[in-house]
Amino acid sequence: MSLIFILALALCAFAFILLIGWPLVAALARLAASTISASILATLAGPAAASTGSDLLTALTPSLLDLAGVALTALIGFATIRFQRWTGIQSEARHREALHSAIMTAARVAVARKLAPDAATEFVSSYVRNSVPDALKQLAPPADTLDALIRSKLAQAD
Repeated sequence: MSLIFILALALCAFAFILLIGWPLVAALARLAASTISASILATLAGPAAASTGSDLLTALTPSLLDLAGVALTALIGFATIRFQRWTGIQSEARHREALHSAIMTAARVAVARKLAPDAATEFVSSYVRNSVPDALKQLAPPADTLDALIRSKLAQAD
């Protein structure tokens, strides 16, 4: 055999390895990797598949209890905030109603006594301070707002 024939044969073998061999080796490597992965997964998943659901539940129970505790704490916090807002609104409404009622009662008495406007305003203001001090403390209306409210109730009582 001549040297050229040997070089041509080597070149063909090299081309075969590059064009067919390496992709074949890569495919075989992928197949081997898939087979190895599947066998590892089967080895690990076999006992899990054979176990009952109670084993899984037993393993997850501490985490589920922690999660339930967090959810319950959040729910209690949310309910507490809602209750405080609701009772705060209820409390404000009660104080406002008590203030308006006291002003109207005193305005009717002032009109029945036929007091002068300034004396009637002072009488109603004094009556309100004595009869509903908690409402005044809680609502804390400015003096000019309270005075305007008293004058409007005096006008209604006429």
